[in-house]
This record gives sequence, structure tokens and C-alpha cells, in this order.
Amino acid sequence: MTSIRHLHLDPLKRQPLLKDQVAPNEDTSKLPVKKVHTDPQGSKGNEDASIYVIGTATTVIEWRGLRILTDPNFLHAGDHVHLGPGVTAQRKTDPAVDLHELPAIDCILLSHYHEDHFDRLVENSLNRSFNIITTPHAKECLTGGTKADPFQSVHDLGFFESIMLHIDRKDPSHAGGYGKMPVIKVTGTPGKHVPPGPLAAANDLLKAVPPTNGWLVELGHSFAAPTGGDAGSIDTGYRIYISGDTLFVDELKEIPKWLKNEKVDLMLVHLGGTTIPSPSLPLVMVTMDAQQGLKLMHLINPEVTIPIHYDDYNVFLSPLSDFKEKVEEDGWSKGVVYLDRGEQYQFKVRGT
Repeated sequence: MTSIRHLHLDPLKRQPLLKDQVAPNEDTSKLPVKKVHTDPQGSKGNEDASIYVIGTATTVIEWRGLRILTDPNFLHAGDHVHLGPGVTAQRKTDPAVDLHELPAIDCILLSHYHEDHFDRLVENSLNRSFNIITTPHAKECLTGGTKADPFQSVHDLGFFESIMLHIDRKDPSHAGGYGKMPVIKVTGTPGKHVPPGPLAAANDLLKAVPPTNGWLVELGHSFAAPTGGDAGSIDTGYRIYISGDTLFVDELKEIPKWLKNEKVDLMLVHLGGTTIPSPSLPLVMVTMDAQQGLKLMHLINPEVTIPIHYDDYNVFLSPLSDFKEKVEEDGWSKGVVYLDRGEQYQFKVRGT
């Protein structure tokens, strides 16, 4: 059994996110929420956690005062990113909030090292000691010896490897030593940017498109002292699956097996049918289109699905309207919540 790593995060003792910050941006800024969504089956008014969409695959997951930033991309309409040899993409939208306007963040969850998920502005601006959870490939890119200013706190996860984020703040809601302590377990899940076959073989040689992870994020409580190894097992109160930039490949079928039929409460699915070099010359698709997104819903069977990553760049071939049509035809529409940039989904973590 693979041992679980541990990372202690104290929301009262945060590091600054940016190089030029003296202290975290705790009270000077809050996320500008345009609209709040809740469980489409009905709200009990007791939500205590949320996901906020900034744009493309950039979101903020918040629970118990802890904030996780996913795939940070803060470029604006008209800006360009490099996606591979001779391939660029232009951003069509603005983020809901700018990088320097973010409230205090505790760690970053980075699915892969690609400029539309970790742009140059972000890479140049971030505090080098800030905690980043990512793939082994991205860790090598961020910490490699050739970098003049490498990142110092990068934690890599392979498929089905996990790290426990211990929320160390002591307050009356979870006082009493190492009793019922809130924790977040992050597990890497399979993903493939390039379809199997000759293209995958060529990419393995050229390394044009980077390896990518999905993520399973479990919010819950630990009943054991986090002493290392496999200590600190989690009593999961809410489970989020983030697909990452992947196609619908056979490796995804390992996820329900690994879960052993445990339910997924929420799925964030990366859509758009990203095409290289462009939708006008679609030689290869590297993220799921509407049909593949629907197949993933059937495979994972989440309680709620939120589509993201579908219209922010000019390399998307499959618009959100395609997904909406497929979902409606298949009878899944009551389990899908559509969030625009600047909107938030609030939910309840069981056991809190």
C-alpha cells in the first residue's frame, strides 16, 4: 500500500501567494460572487463549502477557512499562450478576478504544466515557497536545476497517490487535540491529453503535450494523529472529482474501481474539445468534447456535474451548447449546474 504524505496548512499562518506581498491578502479582498448556486435537488440552507469559477479551469475550493486554487490562469482577452511546438491559443474572455485581487490562498492544485493552466504571469509572480500539488512532470519543470528561480514547495502525485492536507487552525469548532480534525485528501487520478496510438508514441518522443492528472478531492475528518505513513485516515464528508484535461480513455475506468462504489458528490469536468493546432484545422483533439463528457458522467455517476474549461480560448471545438444538448437528450439535466465566471456553487460537507 502506498503511504500517504501529509501537508499541514494553517489558515491563520498563511504564506503570501505573490512574491511582492508582505502578508497574505486576507481581509483586503473577497471573491466577487455574481450569483450563488446550490444543490439542484434543493437546498437546506446549511451549506458550509463552495467552489468559485474564475475562468477556464481556474477555480477556488473553500472549506473550513482553507482555500485551494486550481489551475491558475489569469490572462485576459487578447492574450496568447503557447501550447506546443508552433501552437498558440488566444484568450477570448477575462477572468472573474485578477491574480493580485485574490483573497488569501493556502495551496495550488495544478493538473499539468501548460500555459493555459499555469500562465507566465502566474509563474513569474508566485512566491517560490508557496505550496503546489501537481504531477511529477510539472514538479520537474517547476523545480528543475535549469531554473534561475525554482519553486521550493512542490508536491508531486502520480495516479492514485495521495496527500492529506491537515487544517491546523485550532478553534472551538474542532478543539480537543487530534480528535475530529478537518482534513482534505487529494489523490491523483488518471488522465491522457493525447489519444492512444501513433500520436501518443510521437508525443512520447517529442514531449510536445505534457502529462496530466485528474484529482479526487475529499473533504472530511481525521480521527488519528497525523504522525506520518498511513496515519490519519479520512472520514469523507464530500467527494469532488476533477477530470483535468483528458480524453475519455480506458484508464478512467480505474477510478470507479479505486473508489469501490463510493459516490462522487460533485464532478468538475474539463470540456471544450480542445483541438490542435486549431478548430479550423483540427488534427488532434486533446480534451473531452460534449459526447465524451456525457460518457464520463455515465462512468463516474456524480450527484452533481459542473462543466468548466469550454470557451475561454480559441482552440475549443465543442461549445457548451453541445454539452447541454447531449445532457438534455440523455435525461441528465437535473444533475448539472452551469456556472459562469464569477459564480459560486455552495454545498454541505457531511459530518460538519
